[in-house]
This record gives sequence, structure tokens and C-alpha cells, in this order.
Amino acid sequence: MNIDRSYSKKLLVLGSGELGKEFVIESQRLGCEIMAVDKYPNAPAMQVADDFRVIDMNDGGLLKEIINKFNPDYVIPEIEALSIEALKDLENEGVKIVPNARTVEITMNRNKIRDLASESLGIRTAKYRYVYNISDLTKKASEIGFPLLVKPFMSSSGKGQNVVIKEEDLFIAWNDALTNSRGNVSGVILEEFIKFNYEFTLLSVRTKNKKNIFCLPIGHEQLNGDYQCSWQPLDIKHSLLEESKQITAKILDNLDGAGIYGVEFFVKGDEIIFSELSPRPHDTGMVTLFSQNINEFELHLRAILDLPIPKINILRPSATRVILSNGDYSNFTFEGLDKSLKVENSKIFIFGKPIAKKGRRMGVAIASGENSTIARKKADICAANIKILPIEQ
Repeated sequence: MNIDRSYSKKLLVLGSGELGKEFVIESQRLGCEIMAVDKYPNAPAMQVADDFRVIDMNDGGLLKEIINKFNPDYVIPEIEALSIEALKDLENEGVKIVPNARTVEITMNRNKIRDLASESLGIRTAKYRYVYNISDLTKKASEIGFPLLVKPFMSSSGKGQNVVIKEEDLFIAWNDALTNSRGNVSGVILEEFIKFNYEFTLLSVRTKNKKNIFCLPIGHEQLNGDYQCSWQPLDIKHSLLEESKQITAKILDNLDGAGIYGVEFFVKGDEIIFSELSPRPHDTGMVTLFSQNINEFELHLRAILDLPIPKINILRPSATRVILSNGDYSNFTFEGLDKSLKVENSKIFIFGKPIAKKGRRMGVAIASGENSTIARKKADICAANIKILPIEQ
């Protein structure tokens, strides 16, 4: 059956994980035509998109070929591992990159977003040093002090990040960071270990008329740099929240470009410390599928398409807890759904990743409650009941 899609916007999504999947679903609800792209077949977003392609997105020639052939209204990067030079060239030719190629480049590299925030905008960050040569590692580490964090310039889901307590562990962390680094930069960032009270994400929508709209803050916990759980609303001092909004606005005014941004902060006492920023839906923001009247994926789409964004409200306190694989399996099943879904006001989202790897995020439990504490307990129970087990061949 041929369907007339001449009325619809064409979107090409670069990166087809769980966040891309939810974005595709929201886009189709508003009549968009979607092509999903990733480096491996049967990725989550490909399972719901109108069309898909499997390519190495670091290959600029292939990337340009796919984009020019599909001729989308917007190209929407959902990951960091792609050819930024190709995006720059395409943007110069008139292709609309979301939010824009400059912002994608700055935020995909920890050193560039650090330089922008700390050096250019004067925003408080953790102390940091860049190390490009192993011979400088010990000297730069002594300038930061122990404990410290060693991170790749570019990575995802906390890969290659390590807390280093003593000098003799530096070289192991250096090798791990380089092994798990994306892109062509051969160096690492050393970062002060902040003994924070808590950390949170401020989801911020940038509209095409340069207005910044803020969601209520989302509390979250990470393990080795990878998100484990989140909740909304977060109990935070009004003064700290206002300061985080001011910092975010300063950064977004510089980056510009319509869409949603996930801005991460540490809170240490009465001090706000900028951590990281992503110019796309944020993993901690999956809680908004339950908590808000407009979730982060629809907010991203509305901003891109210049559609109205009315007041963002909290419908109910909600929380998430990730579902992780405890092994490497090519054939597997999920057990425990019957137990998990007995929990009132809860849902399980299975992402549909074709291969399970130890520690890989395979799904998420989302629950609501009378307050965030109750919601967190319910989400924890739901996630704990789910087991990922291999299927015997």
C-alpha cells in the first residue's frame, strides 16, 4: 500500500538506541517520516522507523551519501560517534543539522565543552587538565590531586571513565580511557573528584525564537559515569535551582540551536558545579515519559519543528531504575515481568537491543508514587524483578 507522505516532515536520526527509539515514536505521532541510522542492524530505533540504514557514521563519505539520498528536512544526531566534518559540510550546503554542527562538535568532546564553560563563559567546573602524552600523566595528575577522574575526550555511557585513588593506578586508567575513546583524539582529561551532595539534570528547551524553557530538575545517580536511576521532582533549594538556570541559559545562548538539552550539575553544599551537557534527549530524562505532561522526546520534536510548547507541568512524582544485563548473550529472554507489573502505577520499557552485554542497559522500569521517594522504591522493585537469562541453543 502506497501512503502519501508529501505533507510530512522527513527526519533522519543518527544513532538508533533507546532514546532515538522514543524520539521516533513521538515523531511518528505527529506524522513525520523517519529514517534511523546506526552502525549495527536491528537497533532499537530501526525497529519503529519508516526506513533504516546500517553504516559507519564516522565515514564522512557514506554519511553524506545517505543524507543526500534521503533528503531530510532535519538531520538529528543522537550519539557522538559520527563524522563532524561531514555534518559541517552538509550544513554549509543548506542541510539543517539539529541543533547545529558547531554545537554537536563542542558537546561531543569533553575538552571543547570544558573550554567553553570554564574558559570562555567563566562557569565553575571541576578542576581539569588535558593529557596528550603519557609522559605528562603524573605531573598533570599532581596538579589536580588524588582522588581524581580519568576520562576519554569522547565516549558514551561512562565507558573509559575511572576514579584513580593513587598514582600507581594512573597508567591503567590511561589505557582504559584510550581503549574506550571515540574519535581520533589521542588524549585524556584528568578531572577533580568532586565530593558532591547530589547531582541532577536540568532539561532545557531552546526554541527557535531563542527562548529557554526549563523542566523541573531531575535527580539522578550514576555508577562509573553511567546513569542508574533518576527521579522527578527533586528537592532542591530555590537559589540553587535559579543559579543552575542562569548557567544553563548562558551556555545555550552561546550554543544556540533549537531542541532539548540535558545539562548536568553537581551540588556541593551551597555551590553549583557544571558537569556536562548533551544537545539531545537525556537518559535520565526517560522519567518524563511518566512525570510530565510533555515528555522530553516530544519537547525535542516540538522545538525542532517550531511547534507550540505550553507550560510544562509535573503530572505525578516518578522515578526510573535501569535494567542491566549480567552477562553476554546473543539469545536471551526477560523473566519476571509478571512480578514487576504487579507494582501499581509502573511500566517496563524493554529497549529491544539485539545483543546483551554485561552491564549493558537493556531496559528501564518507571514508576510513580505519592512522592519521589515512594516512586524510587517502586521503580527499584520493578527493575529488581526482571532477569535477563540466556536461551539454551
